Amino acid sequence: MTNTLKGTGLVVLAGAILLSAGCGKSRETVTMAGSTAFQPFAEKLAEHYMAANPTVNITVQGGGSSMGVQSTLLGNAQIGMADLVKLPPEAASLKSYVAARDGIAVVLNPANTVQGLTLDQVRGIFTGAVKNWKEVGGSDHAIAVISREAGSGTRSSFEQIVGNVKLSGDALIQDSNGTIRETVANDANAVGYLSHGLINNKIKSVTVDGYSCTEKDIMAGSYKLVRPVFLMTQANVSPACQAFLDYVLSDAGQTLIHENGLIKAK
Repeated sequence: MTNTLKGTGLVVLAGAILLSAGCGKSRETVTMAGSTAFQPFAEKLAEHYMAANPTVNITVQGGGSSMGVQSTLLGNAQIGMADLVKLPPEAASLKSYVAARDGIAVVLNPANTVQGLTLDQVRGIFTGAVKNWKEVGGSDHAIAVISREAGSGTRSSFEQIVGNVKLSGDALIQDSNGTIRETVANDANAVGYLSHGLINNKIKSVTVDGYSCTEKDIMAGSYKLVRPVFLMTQANVSPACQAFLDYVLSDAGQTLIHENGLIKAK
């Protein structure tokens, strides 16, 4: 009896030591930074990945696409996020992957009666040439232009695709897609632009040149305000980082991206 109990005690002790060692194992960390448009989707991907891989900790920060490029170049982030029509020259030394495609929706307050704009009208509104909603078929109210800050991938892509946009000096600048959405939702005369994956019932998306910012029109090539979402890394990354990238580009990761409102990379 004594030997049996002694043996059992050794097994329990060994188990306790192994359990303690397991609890003390450090988690591998992967840091992402950049695009605020892609940030909530990256957070969702990270959440699902960490649930299945508890030894990995993924942190996601915003800051804009320019920060995504610079943070990756400096090594402050292992994965940079940039939603740009084309990556800047300084990113040439980085490895890049297209993680998704994203439409840029022109959004109004639901109380606004305007349902559609031409690309020329969008350009006129954001440059300040068109100042009143009645000029584009709406009510007699001054237009409140809401835009992103310099360095934003959404702003850079929007201005590049629309073309010849020198932003109106009266524009109210916001620092994320989320604050654009809330500002438009709280101002019946506001107009802004944001990732189509972040549209909710507080705002409405208008057609541009007769086409809507929907997957159908984007995939058909009819809706023109579309940009890729890039993930960037340095040439050599940790195994944990590569494994997460592989997940994002896998069928499972791409399905999760699609289910949450963006378009798959392929």
